[in-house]
Amino acid sequence: MKAKLPNRLHHTAYVTRDLEATRHFYEDVLGIPLIATWCEKDMLFGAERTYCHCFFGLGDGSALAFFQFADPDDQKLFGPEMPESPFHHIALHVDADTQAQLETRIRAAGFTEPETYTLEHGYCRSVYIKDPNGMILEFTYDAPEAAALAEGKQATARDELVRWLAGNHDINNTFRH
Repeated sequence: MKAKLPNRLHHTAYVTRDLEATRHFYEDVLGIPLIATWCEKDMLFGAERTYCHCFFGLGDGSALAFFQFADPDDQKLFGPEMPESPFHHIALHVDADTQAQLETRIRAAGFTEPETYTLEHGYCRSVYIKDPNGMILEFTYDAPEAAALAEGKQATARDELVRWLAGNHDINNTFRH
């Protein structure tokens, strides 16, 4: 029996140091609307905790969510500690027009390298930017020919992983190499 897949991402959640700076970045700079703010108090992990939980809506109905705690000790306990690695990021799919709009908005807000940069992966073009929490966002536009190769990549994905883990590190990105 084939496993049923989840429908879509509902939301990702992070702790922010400053909800207003986060709101400004996502809503005013990037144009991603604030769609819900939940102010809550719950018994969580052995203590009553008061927090605000904001959601920024994406086109498919999913969201990026951020928490800020009222108590500085809770804030310190739960984050945000973003790793300083470009390999820890969230990638959002966009079309070419949306990517161009985002690049314009990012430049207009005064962001330059190294805060923002672009990579041509071959199968996609990605624009990267750090949010006020240090989280890296990637806005990815797939190359038109990448869709035709997706089925083939899926068919060989397990074999390619086994090959790599066994020590054969030959490159298989024919777009770039």
